[in-house]
Amino acid sequence: MASNAELMQRRIQAIPQGVGNIHQIYADRAENGEVWDVEGKRFIDFASGIAVVNTGHRHPKIMAAVSEQMEKFTHTCFHAMPYESYIDVAEKLNEVTPGDHAKKTMLLSTGAEAVENAIKIARAATKRSAVIALNGAFHGRTMMAVSLTGKMVPYKKDFGPFPGEVFHAPYPNALHGISVDESIAGLEQLFKTDVDPERVAAIFIEPVQGEGGFYVAPPEYMQRLRALCDQYGILMIVDEIQTGVGRTGKLFAIEHSDVIPDLMTLAKGLAGGFPLSALVGRAEIMDAAQPGGVGGTYAGNPLACVAASAVFDIIEEENLLTRSQEIGQLMRDRLTALSTDYPVIGDVRGLGAMVAMELFTDETRQTPNPELTQALVKKAAEKGLILLSCGTYGNVIRILSPLTISNELVNEGIDIIADTLQILTQEQVVA
Repeated sequence: MASNAELMQRRIQAIPQGVGNIHQIYADRAENGEVWDVEGKRFIDFASGIAVVNTGHRHPKIMAAVSEQMEKFTHTCFHAMPYESYIDVAEKLNEVTPGDHAKKTMLLSTGAEAVENAIKIARAATKRSAVIALNGAFHGRTMMAVSLTGKMVPYKKDFGPFPGEVFHAPYPNALHGISVDESIAGLEQLFKTDVDPERVAAIFIEPVQGEGGFYVAPPEYMQRLRALCDQYGILMIVDEIQTGVGRTGKLFAIEHSDVIPDLMTLAKGLAGGFPLSALVGRAEIMDAAQPGGVGGTYAGNPLACVAASAVFDIIEEENLLTRSQEIGQLMRDRLTALSTDYPVIGDVRGLGAMVAMELFTDETRQTPNPELTQALVKKAAEKGLILLSCGTYGNVIRILSPLTISNELVNEGIDIIADTLQILTQEQVVA
C-alpha cells in the first residue's frame, strides 16, 4: 500500500490546489471515534469529517441499513421513479424540526444545494430578491452560497463578481466587541442605507457559526432577529448544516433559543457519512416553487435516505443528545483548566459537543494567534489527534468528535492537546 507521502505526490499531480487538504494523512479505515491511516497509524478523530459522522464511523445500524438497501437498488432518481425512504426522511424531519405548523421537506445532496434552494424558494414565496447574511458566516462554495459566506480568504478571493442583492450585517460576538444591540443596529442600518427591507426575501443565520469560529448567537439576539423578520415580512432561514442532528445537545441548535424559523437547511450529520442534505420549512413557503423547479438527479439518494432514518433511531436509542452535552461539558472543563497554565487560550466555548478554544498571543486577548493555531493542529496530528481550525482570524481550534466517542478517548485527545501546548511552549511558539 502507498505511503502518505507517495499519495500526497500523486494528489499534487492529479488534483488542483484549490481542493485543499487540512492534513496530509490518508485514511485507510475507521471505527467509531478512531481512524487509521494507510501506514497503520491510529488517530483519535476530533473532526468527524467536519461534523458528519455524529453517530461515529461505520455505526453497525447504519451499515446494516445501507447494505440491505444496496441489495434492492442504489438509484432511480426520485424525480423519475420515487421511493418510500425519501418520504420517510421527509416525514421525520417535518415531525422533529421546531414548530407545530404544517411543514414540507425536500432532500438534496450537499449543504450548498440546500442553501441555493432555500434562496430560490424564499424568492418565489415572497416575490422579493434581496438576501442578508452575517459577517463570518459560511453557507457553502457554490456562487450564490459563497456570496452569503462572510469570509474572503480562501472562499471568495478571485471568484467575483458575485450575485447581486446580497448584504452582510454584524454577527453578535461579545469576545470581539460586538454586542447584541450593535448587531441588530447593523441590520437596521442596512435598511436605512443599502436595501429596502420590503425587498428582502430572507435573512440567513447560523445559531453557532461554523467556519466563522464557533461563536454562539445569544438567545436574545435570535429572538430579536425573529421579531425583526416578522416586522418586515422577511423569512428567517436557519443554517443548521453543521449544528444540526444532535451536535449541540439538542436535535437542532435553534432549540436553545426557543425560536421557530421559516426555513431550515440541514446536511453533514444527517445521514451518518452518506451525502444527504435537506431543506425543511413551512408548507406554504415550500410549495412556492413550481413542479420541476427544484431538485436534482442525485437528490435524496436511497442509500443516504435509509442511513438518515437509522441516524434518528440511533440518536434516540443511544440517548445521544444527552451524550452530546456530557462530551461537551467534559471537553470544556478540561480546556478551561488548561487555560490556567496556558493564558494564550483566551476563550473556551460551545454548545453540546460543538466545542472551541480561541488562541491569542497573550492573556490580554487583543491579538489573535493563527500561527500557534496551525502549529497545534499540525503537531497534534503527529501525536495521533485529528483537529480542525477555523475562525475569521484563523485562531480557533474546533472540536467535533463523534457523539458516540468514549470518555477515555476524549480525555486521551485532550491530553494530546495539553502535551502539544507544552511542546510548543518549549519551542517558543507560545508567547
